[in-house]
Amino acid sequence: MSGVLFSFEGIDGAGKTTQVALLSQALEERGHRVVCLREPGGTPLGEKIRGLLLDRTEDPPSPVAELLLFAAARAQIVATRIRPELEAGSVVILDRFTDATFAYQGYGRGLPLDQILSLEGIASGIEPRRTWYLDLDSEESNRRRTLRGEAPDRLESEGDTFRDRVRAGYLERARSRPARFHVVDASQSVASIATRILQEALSLL
Repeated sequence: MSGVLFSFEGIDGAGKTTQVALLSQALEERGHRVVCLREPGGTPLGEKIRGLLLDRTEDPPSPVAELLLFAAARAQIVATRIRPELEAGSVVILDRFTDATFAYQGYGRGLPLDQILSLEGIASGIEPRRTWYLDLDSEESNRRRTLRGEAPDRLESEGDTFRDRVRAGYLERARSRPARFHVVDASQSVASIATRILQEALSLL
């Protein structure tokens, strides 16, 4: 595959979506074909699964069902969007990918990490060239989400203890994959974060 895969990770409010948009714009201005996708979602099937996963309901999926729904959405987006775009030479930027499952379902839900890693290989089979994890504590996450004034989805409603476990999962993932996984202090200004990320992205293209 001649394209390059980048991903962004972080708890809610860390600024992933903003940085995805800024990096995409900067790379397009430099002549790259860029495709931005979100997880779960990115395909008609994936968007339907996203609704099942994030909508607040009286019949939420069990932790294992949640894990498998994420894997199904991921398998679909990898097969129908990510791989074809990489084969066509595109820069693909993901708003969350496999690391989110490790953090949210592994550390957040407490599901066995070996099973999650096995499923990761089945559902995706690819790794980003670089992953930027925007690190933010729960207190600042809450403040930013309150300022946005949006109703929290099912996972956003889990509370600070859950988010703290997720953050620990992300930091463990970063420790175990230092060549790919870069931790960025999300309390910095949007502009300074974007500048650092663009420099790193250009060095890899």
